Amino acid sequence: MIWIALGVVLLLAIMVIVIYNRLVAGRNAYKNAFAQIDVQLTRRYDLIPNLVKVAERYMKHERETLEAVIQARNQAVGNLQQAAADPSDAEAMRRLAQSEQGLSGALGRLFALSESYPDLKANQNMMQLSEELVSTENRVAFARQAFNDAVMSYNNMREMFPGNLIAGSFNFQPAQLLDIEEPAKRQAVEISFD
Repeated sequence: MIWIALGVVLLLAIMVIVIYNRLVAGRNAYKNAFAQIDVQLTRRYDLIPNLVKVAERYMKHERETLEAVIQARNQAVGNLQQAAADPSDAEAMRRLAQSEQGLSGALGRLFALSESYPDLKANQNMMQLSEELVSTENRVAFARQAFNDAVMSYNNMREMFPGNLIAGSFNFQPAQLLDIEEPAKRQAVEISFD
């Protein structure tokens, strides 16, 4: 009878160890996925001052827009650093998402205004920077999807039985998705039959 009890205790101990290790691996996976977001957003932030420098030459009367882009970029950089320090901090992720929305809006206004400046649109540096920025934003979207998938997987492990017992006992906190709202993508596409 004592061997059966020892066998059950050993089996439970192994189960706890396996679940604990899976939770640690899940947490490390979403932190690694966030590191990829960090790399791509940093690349994006590094492109923006160059874009503004090129635009400044042509858009001297649009100083307010250019300053708004730089201010939004600087705020996003600060929020990225806070989120990178602890990707499980829900408040830091919320601030990062908000600052990314603000930066996207400021860049959108810059590109809309640049349409009024044919010389700027035709500038080779501006075209190259714009293309790199679009490419980087696509990479950010892919990295964000990978991060959100890793977060969902981790949170599922945390919340499902018996993982929830182990997660609660060892204080595994829920991870926060990075949801950057892009209002333009939610609007219906208008079709004109002229």
